Amino acid sequence: MVNYLHSLRRRRHKRLADQSAQYGDQRVAVIGLGRFGSSLANELMHRGWDVLGIDTDARLVQKYSDGLTHSAVADCTDPEVLHQLGVHEFTSAVVGIGTDIEASILVGSNLLEAEVPNIWAKAISRQHGQILERLGVHHVVLPEHEMGERVAHLVTGRMLDFIEFDDDYALVKTLAPDIATGVPLARSQVRGKYGVTVVGIKRPGEDFTYATADTVVQKGDVIVVTGKTHAVETFAALS
Repeated sequence: MVNYLHSLRRRRHKRLADQSAQYGDQRVAVIGLGRFGSSLANELMHRGWDVLGIDTDARLVQKYSDGLTHSAVADCTDPEVLHQLGVHEFTSAVVGIGTDIEASILVGSNLLEAEVPNIWAKAISRQHGQILERLGVHHVVLPEHEMGERVAHLVTGRMLDFIEFDDDYALVKTLAPDIATGVPLARSQVRGKYGVTVVGIKRPGEDFTYATADTVVQKGDVIVVTGKTHAVETFAALS
């Protein structure tokens, strides 16, 4: 059994190495294995990435170690620890620390000092996020805040799904309103009248397909539209 497990690990590591050679460096260090960090690490593993999971809590490391490529109990607020773990050689790192803002900032600073090219960090507030951005962290996410905003749009509107981007631009899934049905999209003047673009369409029992100027939307179709946030909200309210 032991030899069999070793064989599985060797084959898995070879597969990851082959993928890295094909698609570039697919190694990532996830620092902080709480709910956010562990969920992210597991998803990256499912996608074939080589994940190093790090936390100061030995219980968390033990809990998730079997599902990760590598794991370590370590305090990454110490820059020497990062170097010993080889994190400076990674092209991507994620700071999943949320509740300890000081530790989050120190780890982010250490990763920047180590010149890791692609650093993501979780923030628990806008102020926390602003500090990380001023520090120079490349990507800052506020998962709780962003999810709260998304759900608020879904609750108060008639959208089936909603994603907003930083520049007040949104992607919305909604039932097609009557104004967009029965004629080709080019003739419906959806873009001219409402400032949105229909990019996808799904009919009951069929898969999503790209929409073109000649696409005729039918009543009951689900469509995906893009545009300024206010514009897509107004358009979705017509359904």
